[in-house]
Amino acid sequence: MSQTTPAEVAQFHVRRTPLESLQHFLHRYPTMVPVLVLIVSVIGFGLVAPNFLSPFNLSLILQQVAVVGTLAAAQSLVILTAGIDLSVGAVMVLASVVMGKLGVEMGVPAPLAILAGILCGLAAGWVNGMLVTRLRLPPFITTLGTLNIFIALVYYLSDRNTIRSQDIDAAAPLLKLFGNKFQAGGFVITWGVLLMLAVFAVLYVALNMTAWGKRVYAIGDDTEAAALAGIQVNRVLLSVYMAAGLICGLAAWSAIGRVGSVSPTSFAESNLESITAVVIGGISLFGGRGSITGPLIGAIIVGVFNSGLRLLGVDVLWQLFATGWLIIIAVAVDQWIRKISS
Repeated sequence: MSQTTPAEVAQFHVRRTPLESLQHFLHRYPTMVPVLVLIVSVIGFGLVAPNFLSPFNLSLILQQVAVVGTLAAAQSLVILTAGIDLSVGAVMVLASVVMGKLGVEMGVPAPLAILAGILCGLAAGWVNGMLVTRLRLPPFITTLGTLNIFIALVYYLSDRNTIRSQDIDAAAPLLKLFGNKFQAGGFVITWGVLLMLAVFAVLYVALNMTAWGKRVYAIGDDTEAAALAGIQVNRVLLSVYMAAGLICGLAAWSAIGRVGSVSPTSFAESNLESITAVVIGGISLFGGRGSITGPLIGAIIVGVFNSGLRLLGVDVLWQLFATGWLIIIAVAVDQWIRKISS
């Protein structure tokens, strides 16, 4: 039997153009897209926006994205399974109202009030997960419905009233823990920023170093194939929605510290902002692809653009315009990268 010579093997080697090489590289390392965007945007705004690179402004960017970034972590879990959760912001506000209602108005010890709020987030995630797995409802429709249900509960429990900062200070100052600040080499960091980083660190380990994480990616990539491989799809999906709800409960605690009060109308745009961070961060809306670190970078990118444009005196209208284009470009890049596997 004749052996294949190196020359014959070389005939089967496909030569790639530089653009195709970039496409394959980004397909293998999708997080590099938001990393490059972040580097370019920081350098660009640093050159044209006054005081953009000052420790004060960079600290402010991190403080401003802490809550949305934490929500983006919850959103990422659901999107990795090829779903979407339109209720994360409402769950967060509901959990914060529960914390404030119990800890400030009803005199429940702050630790128990906080625990009740976090468990409320967990329960909301369980409701979403059960509707998706047991009733086989599409995640988009399910969470669109529960979004309205949770908002109604927020209005009912709060009676549309805000719990003021001074009342929290008097009755349950622990609720504002994640708004506390400390100095770190000229930077002013809140504990909410550390909470966001800790959530992403835990999810990175869970998604990359555990069997559960591999199952999450497998379900997002191909649900039927995952089921044929012996993965209990419904159980994993339920755990994903419950984990997302738990993270929303933690985000609620962080949100109280960020704004200093408990308002039923706060963070009205947080649902869409969390999706924006995930999409810009390189996690595919089709599921099964992307790194959990991407949404963290995506949230920071949005914060960088908003801060840089604000320092340049650009109207808020055009800040929204720029964010919209970031989303469109991110989805277009994702579609281009996915062509490799199609």
